[in-house]
Amino acid sequence: QVQLVEFGGGLVQAGGSLRLSCAASGSIDRVNDMGWYRQAPGKQRELVATITSGGSQSYTDSVKGRFAISRDNAKRMVYLQMSSLKPEDTAVYYCNADVRSIWSRSGVYWGQGTQVTVSS
Repeated sequence: QVQLVEFGGGLVQAGGSLRLSCAASGSIDRVNDMGWYRQAPGKQRELVATITSGGSQSYTDSVKGRFAISRDNAKRMVYLQMSSLKPEDTAVYYCNADVRSIWSRSGVYWGQGTQVTVSS
C-alpha cells in the first residue's frame, strides 16, 4: 500500500506565506510525477503545480510567480512554497503522486488534504 500525508496548512493573512509538505510512504519502488491540487468550497478540484522526478515544474497561471513546487526524491517528499497569498487561494490542498509499487504496479495516489485559509 501507498500513503500520502500532507502537513503545513493553516490560517495566514493575505500577503503571507505558507509551506506545504507531503510525504509518500509504503510499498514504493519509484515515485514519478508529483503535484498539488486544491479545491475551494463549491468549486471543482484544480491542478496547482506539478513536478517530474527530474525536477521539471509546471504551474497553473493563477499561482505563477507566487508558488514554488520542489521535491526531495531521497525522502519521497514534495513541497509547495506559497508566497503573496491571496484570499482566493483559500482551499483544501491535496498532494498527488504517480507511484510504481514494489510489485511493479503503477497508480495515482492522493493525500487526505490540508486546509489553507487566507484572510483578507
